[in-house]
Amino acid sequence: MAERYFPAKADMVPDIAPLRGRHVELAELEALVSRARGGRAGALVVSGEAGVGKTALLDHLTARAAAHVRTERVVASQSEMELAYAGLQQLCRHMMGSAARLPAPQQEAIEVAFGLRSAAAPSPFLVGLALLGLLTEAAEEQALLCVVDDAQWLDQASARALAFAARRLDAEGIALVLAMRQPDPVFAGLPHMILEGLGHEDACELLRLAVPGGLDLRVRDQLIAEARGNPLALRELPRALSPAQIAGGFTLTSSLPLESRIEQSLVVQLAPLPAPARLLLLLAAAEPTGDPGLLWRASAVLGLGPEAFDAAKDAEAFVVGTRVGFRHPLVRSAVYRAASPGDRRRVHAALADVTSAEHDPDRRAWHRASATLQPDEEVAADLEKSAVRARTRGGAAAAGAFLERAAELTPSPFHRGQRLIAAAEAKHDAGASDAALRLLGSARVLPLTALQEALVVRLRARAGYALRRDRGGAQHLLDAARGLEGLDPVLARDTYIEALAAATYGGRLGDAEQVTAVAHAILGATSAADETDRARDLILRGQALLATEGQTAALPTLRRAQRAFLEQAPDSLELHWMWFASRAAQDLWDPAGLRALADRQVELARAEGVVTVLPIALSLLMLVQMTDGDLDGAEASCDEIDAIKEVTGNPLPPYGRLLLAAYRGQADQAERLAERVRADGLARGEGHALSAANFSEAVLYNGLGRFAEAVASGRRELPYTRELNLAMRTLLELVEAAAHTGERALAEQALEQLAGVTRPVGTSYALAVLAMAEAQLRAGDDAERLFLDAIKRFEHERIPIWVGRCRLLYGEALNRQGRPAEAREQLRAAHRVLSARGLNGFAQRAADELRASGETLRVHTRGSAARLTEQELNVARLAREGLTNREIGARLFISAHTVEYHLRKVFVKLGIKRRTELKPALAGLTATASSA
Repeated sequence: MAERYFPAKADMVPDIAPLRGRHVELAELEALVSRARGGRAGALVVSGEAGVGKTALLDHLTARAAAHVRTERVVASQSEMELAYAGLQQLCRHMMGSAARLPAPQQEAIEVAFGLRSAAAPSPFLVGLALLGLLTEAAEEQALLCVVDDAQWLDQASARALAFAARRLDAEGIALVLAMRQPDPVFAGLPHMILEGLGHEDACELLRLAVPGGLDLRVRDQLIAEARGNPLALRELPRALSPAQIAGGFTLTSSLPLESRIEQSLVVQLAPLPAPARLLLLLAAAEPTGDPGLLWRASAVLGLGPEAFDAAKDAEAFVVGTRVGFRHPLVRSAVYRAASPGDRRRVHAALADVTSAEHDPDRRAWHRASATLQPDEEVAADLEKSAVRARTRGGAAAAGAFLERAAELTPSPFHRGQRLIAAAEAKHDAGASDAALRLLGSARVLPLTALQEALVVRLRARAGYALRRDRGGAQHLLDAARGLEGLDPVLARDTYIEALAAATYGGRLGDAEQVTAVAHAILGATSAADETDRARDLILRGQALLATEGQTAALPTLRRAQRAFLEQAPDSLELHWMWFASRAAQDLWDPAGLRALADRQVELARAEGVVTVLPIALSLLMLVQMTDGDLDGAEASCDEIDAIKEVTGNPLPPYGRLLLAAYRGQADQAERLAERVRADGLARGEGHALSAANFSEAVLYNGLGRFAEAVASGRRELPYTRELNLAMRTLLELVEAAAHTGERALAEQALEQLAGVTRPVGTSYALAVLAMAEAQLRAGDDAERLFLDAIKRFEHERIPIWVGRCRLLYGEALNRQGRPAEAREQLRAAHRVLSARGLNGFAQRAADELRASGETLRVHTRGSAARLTEQELNVARLAREGLTNREIGARLFISAHTVEYHLRKVFVKLGIKRRTELKPALAGLTATASSA
């Protein structure tokens, strides 16, 4: 293999020498390209210290691959880390002709991100999906290799988009290689190659090539020891030694880190260059786009002639061709860091002069800022405009950097405070809450208006809560909300709801007194319910009434709030509030309202690209689908939630998977997930997690006929039914379990509490639940009347799961009364509904009861999905629902090519030939492979 990569030693030249000993690494990189040529795809992160040979590997890879694949290569620059999507724009500059073939939301997202059109800020995930689409289109005719060197200098927005796309690569014919000094957490989970120093033998050979004359053995050994096998250090450090030092052993020693020593050596080598040539190199280092025309124009501003270019090229520091490039990325950083502040300002001023204010205003503003020492309102104002554009493109981190620098250059203390607050808010939105708090500390010493003071308090509370999630967060948010009353009522309401959410987050594990205090403050600050019809005000007051005065007092306001959310056109803020409206629909036992709200929230979140809201919206939709008996649809929603969680790191626990496993009677999976959810809830202080685990276990054990265990899980919720939601729904499960175990007193207690949360509501669904529960504790005609009333109401509300379960209970009761013929009629109907909907445990109960009545019925439980991978199942379910490849890709954040690839494998494994055969083929499968 060595002969494949390297010439004989006698022919070896310094450009190839750093590749010595890299056979394994080169083979892995070439294998990645080979997979792309074969129609597959993949990504690789290459990390290692500066000078260890990453760039040499990439040079070799791109040179060898150029004859077989399309290659796009960029080098990220430290000077552009604050420009949103700067790195991505360079990578995609030759691909944007394909943007028109992307789905409209993706095309708009990436064009807005690159400043090519004006629109609302795009979702980062839509930009990532658009990037995946562009790469796929570029690889349509020929496999594609994308290489990003010095990826540690990528701007945050570009890094996240690339990480997004890299994780979704599968079958597109794309190879993506990212080289960086230290592994960046944003790329965690991707295949990773760590590049280490050369071995002793290879290091000796490299030194021999770098220093053709005699080298004192003590100097050689010390250089090898100090360089730690770093190829660039081995080549560059000897150049800083005099002939006497090389021959006699009088070496240079330094306590500087190796990277600094390499840069120092590079600077020493460039020091003999004429001053104009060094200034030209600094100019090129400060302008990372590599545009030769821009470099020529800026050099003319500085009075640098052709002789400066000739001297720089003779020193082999950089090359000017179709693009300007340095012989090694470390040369760029060495030149820039070694320059004096005055020289840096000179070159940035020249670059600002020749950068188009119309076509590249943000880069021009940044150069102007870098050239400015004293406060300058004109420069600060340009930076503020750039921040607005960055926000529009979805670059919150970039907006924060622009605003922070704008504040530094603002002469007026008042406007400086204003910009510092805006910068802090942008930093918080970008996830840098600690940086936001630092900026707010700087703003405290400046003259602020009352509104600005209130905004500082609010932002400090929000950032602090985001960092600590402590019990004091609700009180700080409450103080901020009170401070905004009379200054910004809309923002005050938004802060009140955040305070209430923070206070109620813990449920039984939180502080009840704090919940009451926040709720009372909301009631004191908001108008009575009959004085407003705004959805936001109504839901805020309704939730506060629920927390302080209970369900009965809150019902009228919650009903009005729900109607308002359904009837009014929501603004962007209300999208985040719809979770409270959906929770109200659950507390109101209103399945139709919950369906409408869940569908609407999912639709809006998708349309606006609000992926932070989408998992919660999908969770609500999943509950609706399960209530409707569409367990397959619910599983598809879980698939989409998992896809988003994988991309975003959203910590939403697997509530949906847990409840699905419980309904399907999958004991091992449900018990494992319940244990995980319960432990997670205790660790995070989230009482809702305990309710989810208890409710799901009660459903599971009732379905399996393990009623004593269902009692144990259900009775844990008895003290907490005031929390409503899952806690109150567990009461019905507890009545059923206790009735079967003969614990009459416990069943009556659960029934009484259930009546307290259903009778006041009075909806058909609530009354059906109450009738079903009460029927289990009554006898004769009373029980029959209640069962029939419940069945009729469930059928009217289109809730098949409860129709089936109620008929099962009625059939069991008829069997106990010695009426087997009537029992069989109910049990056959129950079995038909329950088995068709996939409630295997309850269906088996119905079959067992039929057997007891004298009729044998075999339950056809669904088969194993072990033949299909989880991703294949995800794709197959959505294809079964009639979605196109592009639509499936958008849901699961993968490319249409990957969808097609997985569908082909699904067809082969299931022995089918077309999509219309998916529904019956998948009817025999269950999602045991999906346990996330």
